[in-house]
Amino acid sequence: MSDRDRLASLLASDAPLTWVMTGDSITHGLIHTRGARTYVDHLHELIRGDLGRSGDTVINTAITGWRADLIVDDFDERVGRWRPDVVTLMIGTNDCTSEWIDPPIDVAAFSQSVSTFVARAREAGAVVVLQTPPTIDLRRAPDRARIGEFAEAIRSVARSTDALLVDQHARFAEFSRGTGPGNDDIAWGLLDDAFHPGRAGHAALALEVAQTLGLASASESSRVIADLTGRVAAAAHPQWPPA
Repeated sequence: MSDRDRLASLLASDAPLTWVMTGDSITHGLIHTRGARTYVDHLHELIRGDLGRSGDTVINTAITGWRADLIVDDFDERVGRWRPDVVTLMIGTNDCTSEWIDPPIDVAAFSQSVSTFVARAREAGAVVVLQTPPTIDLRRAPDRARIGEFAEAIRSVARSTDALLVDQHARFAEFSRGTGPGNDDIAWGLLDDAFHPGRAGHAALALEVAQTLGLASASESSRVIADLTGRVAAAAHPQWPPA
């Protein structure tokens, strides 16, 4: 049974589920939402509120500054001890730097770490959800120019392992298209700095997870989905040139 089918089966059951969401500072969610909810918080409300799954547990074990290899090395603490039914991993924003890690991490080594994570999560009995990292304002963070390569590496691992994929990188790239000269590939309305999503960015992240995993359609009158949709729409730049 595929992970998508397994997830659908789990959601159709009344049995309480444990969700573990891990990664780096984007999932950790400190500072850059400026007091607003992170994407994990939004998903918590959607799952345990609007979807009526009050018996579920949603756990955020992400750590600012972490990389795929560090999470694999600390897998038992970050993931295993919670005995999760569903695990999400968003990673790559730190792994891709060419300045702050010596020597820089090779894309192939990164792919191997992500593949190892998937294998260990599956051994723990979890449905695995991989997320590509959001796009970056490379004018202000040129050391992370390889972010697209690392996003593609995650897509490749998802394909080869049949893990579920939430392509946040593609979503953020799409958000900025057509908004005027100089805005291409920079999701201004979603970022708080060069690479950390702000409050609207976390709404976009949560909405993409919900839509990809089928959580958005599970509740026909979800207040969370309506709120997230409105936040993302309000953050969008006008089309340029005007129609």
